[in-house]
Amino acid sequence: MIRQGQLLTEEKWQAIVRNDASYDDKFIYAVESTGIFCRPSCKSRAPKREHVRIFDSAEQARAARFRPCKRCKPASGSMPEVEWVEQIAGYIDNHYSEKLMLETLADMCHGSPYHLHRTFKRVKGMTPALYIQQKRIDKASEYLQSTDKAVSEIALCVGMGSTSYFITLFKKITGQTPAEYRAKHNSAVPPGGALS
Repeated sequence: MIRQGQLLTEEKWQAIVRNDASYDDKFIYAVESTGIFCRPSCKSRAPKREHVRIFDSAEQARAARFRPCKRCKPASGSMPEVEWVEQIAGYIDNHYSEKLMLETLADMCHGSPYHLHRTFKRVKGMTPALYIQQKRIDKASEYLQSTDKAVSEIALCVGMGSTSYFITLFKKITGQTPAEYRAKHNSAVPPGGALS
């Protein structure tokens, strides 16, 4: 059922099924089951008609939370690099505790690993790997200040399986070990309770 954008007429449906490039500048179609939007000429397998939504532009499809197809690149050149990098950074911010590889980020954000790495570094001033590390250390710092979790548990919570690597990285970035950081930032709270 169409809830937004244009109606899926028989003419538009046939353009999608036939991969008709003459309709590429007339509309964009999105597939609800995959969350992807395409040009009518896209060579991807034809979707089920009931899952198709029609939009006037890639911007409308994106505003409805659909992602551009990697194959037909319906938003090619239309997403500014800063916005693209913010999308990637937002994904990292929400998934920092997972195993994140450059290839995973590139696939999720519909770009090549090389282009993603280069563009991210230019826009953010650091590589995606460094951004992920910084995010993990920032979250670890919050845990050290607000919980009494063991350092090994915090390492796991922020996506680092090796406690010794976590301690080494934490000290490299903050200048302190996690234990030193916790002691320094919890020094205002007396043992066993809050300030009265």
